[in-house]
Amino acid sequence: MGYMGDYSMCICFPKKFGVTEVGPPGDVKDVFMAYAAGGGSCMTVEQLRRFLVEVQGDAEASMEDAERLVEQVLKRRHNSVKFTQLGLSLEDFHFYLFSVDLNPPLLNQVHQDMTAPLSHYFIYTGHNSYLTGNQISSDCSDVPIIKALKRGLRVVELDLWPNSTKDDVLVLHGWTLTTPVELIKCLRSIKEHAFSASSYPVIITFEDHLTPDLQAKVAQMVMQTFGNMLFFPESDCVKEFPSPEELKHRIVISTKPPKEYLEDKSLSNRRITYQKDRDSDEDTWGRMSPDLTCDDDKSDCDTSEQSQCDGDNEACDQLLRPSGAPAYKSLISIPAGKPKGKLKEKLKVVNDKVMRLSLGEAKFEKAIAYHGTEVVRFTQRNILRVYPKGTRVNSSNYNPFIGWMHGAQMVALNMQGYGKPLWLMHGMFRSNGGCGYVKKPDFLMNVGPNDQVFDAKAKLPVKKILKVKVYMGDGWHLDFKQRHLNLWSPPEFYTRVGIAGVPADKVMKKTKKRKGNWTPVWDEEFTFQLTVPEIALLRVEVHEYSMSEKDYFAGQTCLQVSELRPGFRTVPLFNRKGEQYSSLRLLLRFEFVEADT
Repeated sequence: MGYMGDYSMCICFPKKFGVTEVGPPGDVKDVFMAYAAGGGSCMTVEQLRRFLVEVQGDAEASMEDAERLVEQVLKRRHNSVKFTQLGLSLEDFHFYLFSVDLNPPLLNQVHQDMTAPLSHYFIYTGHNSYLTGNQISSDCSDVPIIKALKRGLRVVELDLWPNSTKDDVLVLHGWTLTTPVELIKCLRSIKEHAFSASSYPVIITFEDHLTPDLQAKVAQMVMQTFGNMLFFPESDCVKEFPSPEELKHRIVISTKPPKEYLEDKSLSNRRITYQKDRDSDEDTWGRMSPDLTCDDDKSDCDTSEQSQCDGDNEACDQLLRPSGAPAYKSLISIPAGKPKGKLKEKLKVVNDKVMRLSLGEAKFEKAIAYHGTEVVRFTQRNILRVYPKGTRVNSSNYNPFIGWMHGAQMVALNMQGYGKPLWLMHGMFRSNGGCGYVKKPDFLMNVGPNDQVFDAKAKLPVKKILKVKVYMGDGWHLDFKQRHLNLWSPPEFYTRVGIAGVPADKVMKKTKKRKGNWTPVWDEEFTFQLTVPEIALLRVEVHEYSMSEKDYFAGQTCLQVSELRPGFRTVPLFNRKGEQYSSLRLLLRFEFVEADT
């Protein structure tokens, strides 16, 4: 019995492993010694300036910049405002290099040319922006819209439907069990939060299922809500899109010009029918009843009279019912169209007119499989929106690179969930100061001497080599205190580093596992050969190894390669939903090498 009693008292407790302070990596010590006075113990302001220029690639770094940086470091580390001598010790220097705000991997301000037409930019775009969860039964709300705008989203999609009494407009995902939200509530929230993260334009795309009277009501609500913030086009026929710079602090409306009650000449009694073909996901979610809509693939649904109603002409005025249409039509700055014919005809470029075309994920994949260069050519002047296929009922997403590498500006993703496609989306739009507009690389806009454009299927030579050295990480003991990591054994972290981009550039590599410390040191370098570096994203993930089950997620980030600042950089990590951890960070070094030609 004694033995049994002793045995019953044998209880296992998780062993708590402390945080061992880790000093600067060897490369940091070496570069400090190289720039500090005569290999001394202090780096002066002038020596720091030289380091910023020669190692960090900041050619415009001034003495004032270096002095301000030294003062910030000393104030934080030594809690003092008076210094007998401005200079950094090795520990101060390491503190600066390993600080997210003092030494970020990207510039934190807009630095790209913002004066080109909208079609020259990738635009941060959401799909069904009002849904709180899945595509079938979740609530519709303005809350996800607000959250997305605060993150920098620039294109908000609203599906407009009449209420049961046909006297008001609701936002909901049609023909599903989603609970609606009032349009006016969404509009007011957009007005309040549109420019909280970026001063560049917010584009609202309407997928409307409304009668002309309700379209008139929408026009009234939009104009009353946004007032002078609303951008009006100079004419009905848009020949070139305005630039993001021109549209700063403006709300832009994009939908199909109304063609309600078009006269159907094929009917002998010339009855008036309500044309309900819309830029929508209805091809997936089920058709409306035949008296309300028609099938995508039927020729009578492809708007043969599109060109009539895109300009200021008498035929258009006669076809349009006067009530509601003029006011609603006057709001539309980015006209959406559904040109007649097969895919290749839809992608035809019209010299004196631009438009927005929407293609579902499956149809877009077919387009790039058979007409890839036509897609690139179309997107040089027109705007192409790609949206997830309707079978993604759990609000999952497709790889956004299929759109970006073909020039599609509005690659719309479901923002409600999380996963690698959203990580890539977040990474792309951290670029250019996080303003929600990223200039498309020149290769997507160039036209060769024989009228050729970029061919995503062509085999290309290596253009640039990126070297990434992973030194160390820190912050898990702070950000993961209450999280489920392996408390029964010392942490065993490893980092995965790779490239997302064109198929030839895609790769993932990983460091060795480092056991026994919450501040892991890897000190490993990876080399990536890039054929299309302009569009590539650097992917970084940290995991904690688990012998018994799936490895634990321990942070991630994505960064556009062309935006990376060279030298030693501190890279903040984000959770699965793309929210930045308060302390989690990695110290990396980036080096670019031109490939041999």
